[in-house]
Amino acid sequence: MPQVILPTFPAEVTEINSKLVFKKENGVVVYFSGTMPVYQHREDDLQSFRMIVSQYCVLGVVTQAEIVRAFGVNPQFIKRAVKVFREKGLQGFFAAKSLHRPAIKGKKEAN
Repeated sequence: MPQVILPTFPAEVTEINSKLVFKKENGVVVYFSGTMPVYQHREDDLQSFRMIVSQYCVLGVVTQAEIVRAFGVNPQFIKRAVKVFREKGLQGFFAAKSLHRPAIKGKKEAN
C-alpha cells in the first residue's frame, strides 16, 4: 500500500502553496518542493524570476494569485509572463530583443 508523504520544508522559508516554497539567502532565491531545491536564481534576476514562476503557473504547480501574494508583484506582471511562456516558451525570456527602427523617409538630396 502506498504511503502518503507529508510535505516537509527547510526552515525559514516562505510558503507559496502546500507544494512549493522559496527562501531568499545571500541574494539568491531558492525554490523548494519538499526538501528538494528545484530552481534558483539571483534575487535581482528578473528574467529568471518571470520564467520560473510562469512555468510553475502553466504546469499547474501554483496559481497566478499565489505568486502575486507570495512575492507582492502586480497581477498584470504575472499574466504577461505566463503569456510569453505559452507563446514563446523558455527562450521567450532570454531571446535578444530586436530593435525595430522605423525607416526614415527623408527628402532626396538635391544635386
